Amino acid sequence: MLSWAIAFFVIAIIAAVLGFGGIAGSATSIAQILFVVFLILAIISFIRGRGPRT
Repeated sequence: MLSWAIAFFVIAIIAAVLGFGGIAGSATSIAQILFVVFLILAIISFIRGRGPRT
């Protein structure tokens, strides 16, 4: 998931440099959403992994 966020961020940077503002904005928002989802899933898996072993 983090690799997808990084890929969309790179696409956004390249699009912004080339002057494609709409594409850059869309790619940036997609990258932000994917990064937040990655953080939430990472925190959930960290908390679940710390539980008592049964």
